[in-house]
Amino acid sequence: MFRPLGDRVLIRPLKTEKTTASGLVLPDSAKKESQEGEILAVGGGHTDDGKQLDLNAMGLKVGVRVMFEKYGPDEIEINNEELKVAKVSHILGIIEDVPGINYAN
Repeated sequence: MFRPLGDRVLIRPLKTEKTTASGLVLPDSAKKESQEGEILAVGGGHTDDGKQLDLNAMGLKVGVRVMFEKYGPDEIEINNEELKVAKVSHILGIIEDVPGINYAN
């Protein structure tokens, strides 16, 4: 498995819907790339300027759903799966489930 270095995390982007609510099938060119994903691995926390971040204390750990910048993370492919490697500064926030809100829409 891939283990990111420093203040980086490995993210599996969530799949975007291929059909609209009315049932229309969207071509790949019309689909918007997801900015949400699940953290698969977390780096040690060292930054480029030598500081140490506690990524676990920030809530960044394996299995957490996050939202990330559209153009910030690097794209990589591991075992035919497209993944993202993002610096902590490219992560916008943690997605927490709130009762009564449906995130699928």
